[in-house]
Order: sequence, then structure tokens, then C-alpha cells
Amino acid sequence: MTQSPPAPLPTPEERRRLREAKSLTQADIAARVGVTRKTVRAWETGRTTPRGNLRDAYVKLLTEQAPSDAEVTVRQERIAPAPVGTGVPLPDKEKPPADTEPSHAQPAPASPPRPAALTPDQAFDALYAFCSPTLVRQTYLLTGRRELARESVERAFQLAWHRWPEVALDRDPAGWVRATAYEYALSPWHRMRLRHRHPEAPPADPADRALLDVLLKLPPVYRRTLMLYDGVGLDLPETAAETEASTPAAANRLLRAREAVAARLPELAVPEQLHRRLAEVASTERLRAPQPPTVRWSGERRARHWTRAAIAFTALLIGATSLTLRTAPDHYEAPLSRGETVQGLPPRPAMGPLSQAEQQLQAKLKSETVNGPGRLVPESR
Repeated sequence: MTQSPPAPLPTPEERRRLREAKSLTQADIAARVGVTRKTVRAWETGRTTPRGNLRDAYVKLLTEQAPSDAEVTVRQERIAPAPVGTGVPLPDKEKPPADTEPSHAQPAPASPPRPAALTPDQAFDALYAFCSPTLVRQTYLLTGRRELARESVERAFQLAWHRWPEVALDRDPAGWVRATAYEYALSPWHRMRLRHRHPEAPPADPADRALLDVLLKLPPVYRRTLMLYDGVGLDLPETAAETEASTPAAANRLLRAREAVAARLPELAVPEQLHRRLAEVASTERLRAPQPPTVRWSGERRARHWTRAAIAFTALLIGATSLTLRTAPDHYEAPLSRGETVQGLPPRPAMGPLSQAEQQLQAKLKSETVNGPGRLVPESR
């Protein structure tokens, strides 16, 4: 069975014309496709081009044929009942049932059973199994370190499991985990770790090694922008939103990153070739992430560890505060006031340099003998 080729994407001018012909606004298109209104505006102006599933949904929405006025009229006549008192008979499907059912009436088909709702563990495991293999390879291209890539993805999913009610209701859970993993992988604090001071073995293929070397020489924010746009396949507004930058700033970073790659590797000047090479380099490395139960168990253990540490620190702080309150004096003595003249007597002078008379007296005392003059002894008569 052959798969039919995808429908061609209309030109930017044709996209706007088709949208206006269907009496749709940019907000309507954005709500049906699942993107923002700025993204639809960028598609219609030609600044960006939809890719993947977004492209298929966008083309289908623009090119699908709307029902004609005659078909809508016939459909309304079949559905709407005749006015009361007009004498027009109802269609067969809308005639009231007879008092007695015929013997050959067949029972109505049973409705299909609803699928059972996934538990939080099952939903987390499904998200992990879908995102972790590709996310580990993308993080490896950002850092050039295999162990750091696995650790970043594991930490991101541990945080996602810790905040699972928030992540499960997020519009893009995969994007939430990807942004968290990228932030952890590109953190500058990893330079202070002992095991990250020594580089890891580069890829075996010289072409892959050259591309990875060019990527690692880019600034981290340029590297992340290039990975999101040419590696993951996001459009420019989504890339700007994930990197917390404006759309012009993200476009400038993307152009500079492409220029740096093309200067070292001219064969990758075409964006399609760069996208293909990024996928090939990431797929050559066998980077296996741990199993989902292991990630959940590690996250829960880490959360318990930090909770106990916070409780111990709080108890220590309370104990130190209680000891300080118990041993600290509850009152203070007033300092001595300055000396004042009492009954005409001058205050006691403070220690200071000797006057000239005092210096002469001191020299005279030092010149005398140690024992002083001889003692007078009374004579007996």
C-alpha cells in the first residue's frame, strides 16, 4: 500500500487568501492548528514555514472544500422538522414510532467501550518513553558529554514527576521537559565539577567530530537556538519563546549560528543539509537513558532527602535561636557617665603625658638609692 504524497503548501499570499475566503481569522486558524496567533501571522507573511504535523494540519484546514450553499440547504431541510399546520409530512427518519414495534426490528448497536484513563505512573512512563531517547541525543549535541546528557534528561524528568499535576496539564509536556533539560545541561556551574573538567572522547567519524566541534564553539544561547530551530524543528516564534527572547533576537542568533557553521563546514550552508546532519550525528551515539520506574524512584528518593535536610536545618535553626534567647542577658547596665566637678574638686584626670614638673620629680626619684637613706636607731642611755 503506497502512501499518498502530502498536499503542497500554498504560497504566503495564497494562504491569506484561502483563510479570508473561508471567513476565518488568524485566531481561528491558531486555535484549530494548536499554535499562537503570532505563528499564523508569520506563516502568512512568509517569515516562517510550518513543518511536520503542523504543516499537514495547516494545509488541510486551508485546502479542504467547504460545503456549498445548496448542500447546506438540503441538509437543513432534512434535519429541520416541518412547521406545525403546514401539512408537510415528516421524513422517514423523523416520523414518530408506531405504538407497537415490528417483530423484525433490530436492536441498536452498542456504543464502543471508553478507553480506561491512564494513571499518573502510566502517563509519565508514556511521556518518558516517547521523549527521552531523542532528548538525550539532542542534549549531547548541546554539551558534547554523554554522561551530562543522560543526567540532564534524568533530572528534567525527575522534576517533571515532582510537579506532575502541573506538567500533565501543560499544553506541551514534551516542551516543558525539553526546556528543563536544556537549562540544566547548559548551566555554567558544571565547570566547577571535578569529573567535567576533563573532556570526553569525541565521535569516531571525522565529519561528526568536526560538526560537534563547531557546535561547541558557539555561545550556549546560539547553540540552543540552532538546535531548537534546525534540530527539533520548531518555528521561529516558538524558538524565541522557549529561549526567552524576542523573535528578532532569536532570528539574529539563528543567522549568526548558521554563518559560523557554514564558515567551517560550507557543505552545511543549506538548512536542510544541516538538519539532516544534526539528526545523523545524534543518532550515531548510543545514549541510553534509565528506565521510567528508576527515574521516578530516584526522583522520590531525592525529594525525601531534601525534605529531611530542610527539616533538620529548620530544627537546628530553632534550637540555636532558643539557646540564644535563653543565654542572652535580659537587661543591660547603663554606661558610666563622664566625670563632673563635685564640691569644687576637679575630676580625676585621665592618663596622659607627664608635665615638665612631673618629669623632673620622676627623674629625681629614679636617681635616689634603692633602699633610701639609713634608718635612725635610738640609742639607749
